[in-house]
Amino acid sequence: MHRIVVVGGGAGGLELATKLGEKFGRGKTARVTLVDRYPTHIWKPLLHEVAAGSMDPSTHQLEYAAQAHWHGFEFVQGELIALDRVTRTLTLAAVPAAPDEGGGDLLPQRSLPYDTLVLAIGSTTHFFGVPGAQENTIALDTVEQAERFRRRLLAACMRAESASASGGPDSAKHQVHLAIVGAGATGVELSAELRNTAQVLGAYGLHSLDPKKDIRITIIEAGPRILPALPERVSTATSELLAKLDVEISAGDPVSEVRSNEVLTRSGRVIPADVTVWAAGIKAPAVLGTLDGLAVNRLNQIQVGPTLQSETDPNIFAFGDCASCAWPERKSFVPPRAQAAHQQASFLVKAIAARLKDQPLPVFAYRDFGSLVSLGVFSAVGNLMGGLIGGSMFIEGLFARIMYTSLYRMHVTALHGVWRMLLDTLAHRLRRSTVPRVKLH
Repeated sequence: MHRIVVVGGGAGGLELATKLGEKFGRGKTARVTLVDRYPTHIWKPLLHEVAAGSMDPSTHQLEYAAQAHWHGFEFVQGELIALDRVTRTLTLAAVPAAPDEGGGDLLPQRSLPYDTLVLAIGSTTHFFGVPGAQENTIALDTVEQAERFRRRLLAACMRAESASASGGPDSAKHQVHLAIVGAGATGVELSAELRNTAQVLGAYGLHSLDPKKDIRITIIEAGPRILPALPERVSTATSELLAKLDVEISAGDPVSEVRSNEVLTRSGRVIPADVTVWAAGIKAPAVLGTLDGLAVNRLNQIQVGPTLQSETDPNIFAFGDCASCAWPERKSFVPPRAQAAHQQASFLVKAIAARLKDQPLPVFAYRDFGSLVSLGVFSAVGNLMGGLIGGSMFIEGLFARIMYTSLYRMHVTALHGVWRMLLDTLAHRLRRSTVPRVKLH
């Protein structure tokens, strides 16, 4: 049978494997295999909520093996490390065992054959060569990194609480300083979620910390304004909302160095930081530049044509953050957004169906439906675009929050169907209704 291998279980890769498995798997037309280095999936836009401690990742994680069982594809755990385009085989790295699992390797290094290969391995953090950035900051690419940030945040709060209550000569009121480098959607959403977390720190017994005065949050952006990829009106409205939340914005002043407890900017400013998050940019994983001569751009993204096939090899497709796909209408490239990956996954189901029938492949056309930024429980802002509204429309408040939430519901629907999405929504609301609320003074 025709062997389709999808590498990368992010939002796009998992949606694609699920749809291909349902359409062609279970012995129908093709053997569909999903490959990922981790055993579980979580929607990446939720990681800022995990980092802030406002979400338990276990309630939103999905086991790849279970999804594969129910939707007609196979799951293989492993990290892509090499490609042989002549023999059409992938090489997957060994999967090490955790210390409490006896050490050694759970799975050895393996080879995996393919007839059609789809690369959807997403992106990784781009530190731009800033001294100390990689060593002294936390990125938010994985659940492990998000939980590491949460532990660092709580530790910093507990140290400040202890120092303030010690009664000694240094017992003056201590503050916790949080720095976020990068004011794109991730950085902005994290800052608002952290302010919400600060307001409920009483739940952790940290009663003496003032949620606004003692927990200082600073966003540092190299460009002249936050949310540089979105319309200026969205940026302005978001800045005003963040100001009301006492989130400081430092724009137009790039970071020049990151130290263990402070961030230095080009202008000479020194910003104290007990914990620093790096959300300043992304690039494709370095392994893409080593895959048997596949053409990549300066960010290691696979260069693809209008059918999302690699410009080097028609048997290899790429999409999402790891692909460089032209957007002719804007004389630009398709942006690295969840909506782009979702559209490309839906397109590839049709393209691979045509490929299996030896028919001409369709051409991908990206439609920009706008962008939304969530400020947690406080608000949301964004712009909607498309034929439905006849142009562009600015939205904020409750309606924007509902639209933002619907993006995740669409992802759940793509993976499980409408009924599972409705049950998931109901369960989420029941969990929220049973969580005790902390009254703030």
